[in-house]
Amino acid sequence: MRTTVGIIGAGPAGLLLARLLHNAGIDSVVLESRDRAYVEQRQRAGILEQGTVDVLRAAGAAERMDREGLRHDGIELRFARTRHRVDFPALTGGSSVMVYAQTEVCKDLIALQLKEGGPLLFEAEALAVEDAESDSPRVRFRHEGREDVLECDYVVGCDGFWGVARQAVPAGISQVFERTYPFGWLGILADVAPSHDELVYARHERGFALLSMRSPSVSRLYLQVPDGTAAETWADEEIWDELERRLETDDDWRLERGPITQKSVTPMRSYVHEPMRHGRLFLAGDAAHIVPPTGAKGLNLAVGDVVTFARALAYEKETGSAERLDAYSETCLRRVWQAERFSYDMTTLLHRAPDATAFEDRVQLARLRRIAGSRAAGTDLAEGYTGFPLD
Repeated sequence: MRTTVGIIGAGPAGLLLARLLHNAGIDSVVLESRDRAYVEQRQRAGILEQGTVDVLRAAGAAERMDREGLRHDGIELRFARTRHRVDFPALTGGSSVMVYAQTEVCKDLIALQLKEGGPLLFEAEALAVEDAESDSPRVRFRHEGREDVLECDYVVGCDGFWGVARQAVPAGISQVFERTYPFGWLGILADVAPSHDELVYARHERGFALLSMRSPSVSRLYLQVPDGTAAETWADEEIWDELERRLETDDDWRLERGPITQKSVTPMRSYVHEPMRHGRLFLAGDAAHIVPPTGAKGLNLAVGDVVTFARALAYEKETGSAERLDAYSETCLRRVWQAERFSYDMTTLLHRAPDATAFEDRVQLARLRRIAGSRAAGTDLAEGYTGFPLD
């Protein structure tokens, strides 16, 4: 089997890349180790930056998002039992975000790929990327019980942190930058209407809490818990009680409770692999970088990566110049490190470390009051949250 671009991974990054290449008249093949049902059901991100929304619209993949997604023009910060709204359009010149689950993005892109695009092979496990430094890299994979080889001009690894793509980058040129956090997020899905019409980020002396949603009838909520916590050790009523404590205010706001349908714990880490390119192998999304979920950057960073690659390859097709492909890693990393900085800032702003001192508590509150009282500080948060430029 041969194609121009071999894409490993059918998450939102790989699927969007296939769509962008299709629209540019460039053929591709997507290899996904899981089955279609798994890809369409795995719960991940739910916040799309303005740039991601714009890209999906331009790609012809936004019809259902525009019909069912929830546009949000701000978030609410809660601390010391007070509430402060950050108004995105007023602070950014019109930008907003969209609440639309990753599962739904994947469903939309899969349907388009199967209808209009090139081959999308589910249950096709990539085993290795070979000859990345040559003009003809190869992906060795297993599909329908036999091994096969996908010959390409380029390989893009959208196969996540544990995938094979990054393993093809020689250890001698790899640099890793990472930070782990001594806490995680206990997340729940609940069949109850959200208790607020926008996301609520709460800093509390007992730990962070987040009120989010997946739809007008499904709530997504999170609690900061110690690293290594098992979700099943938390009873449903215990979760609701703790959410109520951490989200409490001095006004008449109340948290609505409902049946919990899913419960899991997400570890918190920051990770960047440099470079994001080796020969004709390009890394995108979690294969190259991970952010703590506080800043809602993971999916959006992956979108930025594949947009950068697709535009660079289209430029080479039009002009014969590989200049933009050669600059892929540097271009992506500028945006990646801004998102890492923003996510780190949001995490340290809102989470209470296990060994936090009274001084550090006061500094957190001072930072939050600065955002609430300064247009400049509020603008910095709003610009970071709604997204950094894709180029």
